[in-house]
Amino acid sequence: MISTERLLLRRWTDADRAPFHAMCQDARVMEYLGDPQPRDAVDAMIDRQNGFIDTLGHGFWAIERREDGAFLGFCGVKPGAIDTPLEGRAEIGWRLAADHWGHGYAREAAQASLDWAFVHLPGNTVWAMTVVANSRSWGLMERLGMVRRAEFDFDHPLPGLAERLKAHIVYSKDRPS
Repeated sequence: MISTERLLLRRWTDADRAPFHAMCQDARVMEYLGDPQPRDAVDAMIDRQNGFIDTLGHGFWAIERREDGAFLGFCGVKPGAIDTPLEGRAEIGWRLAADHWGHGYAREAAQASLDWAFVHLPGNTVWAMTVVANSRSWGLMERLGMVRRAEFDFDHPLPGLAERLKAHIVYSKDRPS
């Protein structure tokens, strides 16, 4: 678990399933991620992340607001997606419910995740990817000090992904000296 001034990044619980499913039905949240996700896909994603956390000690952690215990979304570092340039690399990612955008939660959680990765993971670089049009996401990557790595840009191989969501850009950040 990671604790910041306002947030806890922690293992997922069953209480997170319903609010995460609701998040994955919100067109604003899913704009650059694909179609709304059915409950079984959401549950599988949570189970996969808890599997990473249980076996590796890290993954995309659930974000809980400390002041009231509210579920905000997720953030963390997991193994990069198979069949992408990030495969086998430490990949940071985040997704927050739209009602929680604009409060600095994503940056706070992402910075804490980067700091954690550079202390606990053996590699010297953390990677991130997003859809070209997702300026909110790549803007956060830049505010975190990540650098665009155009030589790693790719078309995402996920089956059924809409054409407008295939082109992905890649960023990275090296361990501070």
